[in-house]
Amino acid sequence: MKPIQVGLLGIGTVGSGVFNVLQRNQEEISRRAGCGIQISMVADLDVERAKSVVGESAQVVSDARAIIANPDIDIVVELIGGYGIAKALVLEAIAAGKHVVTANKALLAVHGTEIFAAASAKGVMVAYEAAVAGGIPIIKALREGLTANRIQWLAGIINGTTNFILSEMRDKGLDFDVVLKEAQRLGYAEADPTFDIEGVDAAHKATLMSAIAFGIPVQFDKAYVEGITKLGAADIKYAEQLGYRIKLLGISKRTDKGVELRVHPALVPAKRLIANVEGAMNAVVVNGDAVGTTLYYGKGAGSEPTASAVIADLVDIARLHTADPHHRVPHLAFQAHTLHAAMDSLPVLPMSEVVTSYYLRLRVADQAGVLAQVTGILAGLGISIDAMLQREADEVGGEGSTQTDLIILTHDTREGTMNDAIAQMQQLPTVLAAITRIRKEELN
Repeated sequence: MKPIQVGLLGIGTVGSGVFNVLQRNQEEISRRAGCGIQISMVADLDVERAKSVVGESAQVVSDARAIIANPDIDIVVELIGGYGIAKALVLEAIAAGKHVVTANKALLAVHGTEIFAAASAKGVMVAYEAAVAGGIPIIKALREGLTANRIQWLAGIINGTTNFILSEMRDKGLDFDVVLKEAQRLGYAEADPTFDIEGVDAAHKATLMSAIAFGIPVQFDKAYVEGITKLGAADIKYAEQLGYRIKLLGISKRTDKGVELRVHPALVPAKRLIANVEGAMNAVVVNGDAVGTTLYYGKGAGSEPTASAVIADLVDIARLHTADPHHRVPHLAFQAHTLHAAMDSLPVLPMSEVVTSYYLRLRVADQAGVLAQVTGILAGLGISIDAMLQREADEVGGEGSTQTDLIILTHDTREGTMNDAIAQMQQLPTVLAAITRIRKEELN
């Protein structure tokens, strides 16, 4: 078979990794794919830098549309990122009959329904393994490896920046702001880290995994998103004393009422494997009714780990591009016509309807009767307590302090009920600061 011709849009960190790995492992990849896979065109605004990467082996242009217009290009690899020009180029490539490989989780989480519909109508594939968890083949696992299962839930550490920050906070006992600056200095965090630290990046990825797991359209606008900016070193320490570690998790669960789709910090039992995923590494836990609980672990970003996923998609397309489109693996694992019908039986639940357990930290006046007031409010709303810590005032505020921390772990309750409880407790004159609430996930 003649080699598959690939056009690369963007040759930055990931693009150069794709080029280098494809060059280095060309023989192995060709044996797997059944044909050669050749990057014959590259588009990048920095033409000279692009030429320094690819040399004479590929034509370099500054206009991405020159690749889309080239009739010899079979697959367009989009590595530009963002929602803007990337969306236009992907849709134009599909309209031109090109297959698309993308690492753009933001684009697919927000516009995936439109993009997948356009691809299906044109009979082309959109492959996106690199969009979630870098080098971990979690998309393929959910779409193909776990096909026999009714997925019950999944939970993932799917943002390396936040996991690095939380790991450093735990190891060094430092607050968030201090560790963020260090993460930026070391290159783990962007100059503008908002998408990472506010949970948006993880929510893009969780949205895609949720759609594949439960056979529903991508619905990023319905995800609950909360980052790690309000976490303090004290919370990391108290969680440890209670036998937990705090991780930013992307979570999706099937319930009797619908699907939960949420990203937020969570207490995870220290004995769980995922609780021991440190640094910038990623991990995803998936629970299926037949297979039980499975764990996928590895590098969630970086040049060659992400390139590994991009090239796996190129090989899949090389194998399947001549197949009847109706016999290919569906974009979101389930046949496209069933996705919207599933929205009625599996709506994405508002956060107020989610049921989980909680860690609460209250800074309170060190005086008699405070504990009774707090527990009275919880009892009045039917919230039962699982465990409690009360620190000595001297330990919290130094010698002579008149304040202390009260830490409460609850049993499962509805989020809306917990919101009411926190609002009532916050009104107590003996509660001296904003109450910290972190959800708790047993993941068993």
